[in-house]
Amino acid sequence: MAKPNDEGGAQTPEEFAREELRRHRAAAGLTQEGLGERIFTSGAYVGQMECGTRRLRPEIAELIDKELGTGDYFARLAGAFKAKYVEYFAIAAELEVQATAIYDYASSLVPGLLQTEDYARAVIRGGNPTALNSYVESLVTSRMERQRLLDDPVSPELWVVLHEAVLRTEVGGRHVMAVQLRHIAACVRSNRITMQVVPFSAGAQGTLGSLVSIMQFADAPDVVYTEGPRVGQLVDYPALVQRHWKLYDLARAAALSPAASLALIESVAEEHAKCAQT
Repeated sequence: MAKPNDEGGAQTPEEFAREELRRHRAAAGLTQEGLGERIFTSGAYVGQMECGTRRLRPEIAELIDKELGTGDYFARLAGAFKAKYVEYFAIAAELEVQATAIYDYASSLVPGLLQTEDYARAVIRGGNPTALNSYVESLVTSRMERQRLLDDPVSPELWVVLHEAVLRTEVGGRHVMAVQLRHIAACVRSNRITMQVVPFSAGAQGTLGSLVSIMQFADAPDVVYTEGPRVGQLVDYPALVQRHWKLYDLARAAALSPAASLALIESVAEEHAKCAQT
């Protein structure tokens, strides 16, 4: 397989693949729109692959190879990339970077964007009890890098609804939970996120599933990502997206106010901290 070289100026396999896609497309006399039509996507999507905001996915790479007559060249390039996320979440991670607003609901675990390193490590190890430490640490590192998304003080807007069970489930132990909840409280107090908690007293109201994330974009329709054990699904069918919005609004209606939610989070954090000291 060809590798990045000084002539093209590419420094990583991803950069090299982007340059090669641009070069082969132009050599075939195709515009981004022209190639997009042939691979059943859009010119905008091709442009995003060429500028690096979209990953060259294996199934798309195979279509590109077919249309450009490049054998399995782009399929091999796509397969060479080191996965930063589990496969079922990779596409959602790409979309997350482009979102202007993200609305999360979680019933059992803190969403990845808000996890502390120790909490993330406990979650990942819990789902991979026999995995090598190097594998677990690579996923922890990727999750921490993903949180750079929140370095921007304004975008994306992040609204999170947690079930009270998330606050009380002892992931990693009492000390880890105390630190985790204090981290969430700090994010709220810095006005970076909006947080609500659905209390146990709400009963069956405000329950959506284990994890639901609704993403909004400046120039594209809303997308929903749902996740369960070892599986994730993207939903972009408008009627289903609207159904998820209705459920999310019901969860927000059943939840405590942001101020009351913050008070509960800080109170439970102190409970964990006191128990950790005994």
